[in-house]
Amino acid sequence: MSGDLPLPTAQAAPWAVTEEIEVRGHIVDSLILPKILDRILQMGASFEIRECTIGARRVDPSYARVAIKATSQEAIDEIIADLVEHGATPVHLSDAQFAVADMPGAFPEKFYSTTNQKTQVRIGGRWVDVVDQEMDCGIVIDEIKKSARCVAMLDILPGMHVVTGYAGVRVIPLERPRGETLFGFMNSAVSSEKPKAVSLRSVADSIRTARAAGQKVLLVGGPAIIHTGSGQHVAKLIEQGWVQTLFAGNALAVHDLEQSIYGTSLGVDIQQGQSVDHGHEHHLRTINTIRRLGGIGNAIESGVVKSGIMFEAYRKNIDVVLAGSIRDDGPLPEVITDVVEAQRQMRRSIAGVGFALMIATMLHSVATGNLLPAWVKVVCVDINPSTVIKLSDRGSFQTISLVTDVEPFLRSLAVELTESAG
Repeated sequence: MSGDLPLPTAQAAPWAVTEEIEVRGHIVDSLILPKILDRILQMGASFEIRECTIGARRVDPSYARVAIKATSQEAIDEIIADLVEHGATPVHLSDAQFAVADMPGAFPEKFYSTTNQKTQVRIGGRWVDVVDQEMDCGIVIDEIKKSARCVAMLDILPGMHVVTGYAGVRVIPLERPRGETLFGFMNSAVSSEKPKAVSLRSVADSIRTARAAGQKVLLVGGPAIIHTGSGQHVAKLIEQGWVQTLFAGNALAVHDLEQSIYGTSLGVDIQQGQSVDHGHEHHLRTINTIRRLGGIGNAIESGVVKSGIMFEAYRKNIDVVLAGSIRDDGPLPEVITDVVEAQRQMRRSIAGVGFALMIATMLHSVATGNLLPAWVKVVCVDINPSTVIKLSDRGSFQTISLVTDVEPFLRSLAVELTESAG
């Protein structure tokens, strides 16, 4: 059973062009319809709701057909191109348009720029899911196979059919979760005042849910994990099978190995919290030792490295991607110094990830967030609120933020998950 709403009309004006859009799904409680109407007005046009049927129950979908009135066809095109990203679809459907890529590493002009939300394109009169969903990419279609996929700019090759414009493109916005959940409780503005125990259980429950569904858990970590003495907690999570993929840089791996070999991180004794004589050399000596042995795996097999995150990661054979930066010492042999290749390996590694936990690393968190589709739950933990704010501002709006110390959080998470496993 559905209820009909009155059909409001925005203030009249001498509009020259009118086109209709439609939106379906949970468009009221997810605030999709209000956003669309607001965007129309913000972009200098007017609207008329010509049909609107609201589901009687929370689980029932709703439908709205809206006429957009603007001063020119160019203005209409710009508005609809914007609204497609919010889940609107033109009433008068057409297949996706494309242009043939004419050079490697660049899109044709007027290419469609993707979001991280589920997207479909119309090929041969049928809507087709776009695979490998990722923001800031193009869509390459295969008309014979009736398939479509996201492709990064640098991976474009001449001859590829790249979607242009908004026609035949449909974005399906992420809806608000139905019912009360702990994860839903966390989904609010960045704050250090959220109850930590409830937030911790939310993270643990999300990890359990992902693993129960056969999905991978991704941990994105910065060197502060080691500096704060949290490495043992992450190692325990890996050893217990709660983490299947690890993204980090040279620094986390180096200081983790340094702790195993010397008991220090940046020359500071982890147990005593004091600098040791010549401790400032330890990280460089660690890198040199690993390089002379031919890599981390050899250092573990030879008994030089006997504990830590990298030890457990290699012992459990989880997927590890170490991406380098210009400030790296060494780096370790396993660190990928070509940033484009690092991106490609990270893209391959996120397949099957259902939950991402980002700990104390702004750059790696933003880089990973850019690769993840919107339906992958993301929790970012950092003592610095600007880290989690920047991640959300960059488009990873599904990110849940926890502003807290890293060590107490990871210690409690390891205990929570280990006890549940026992």
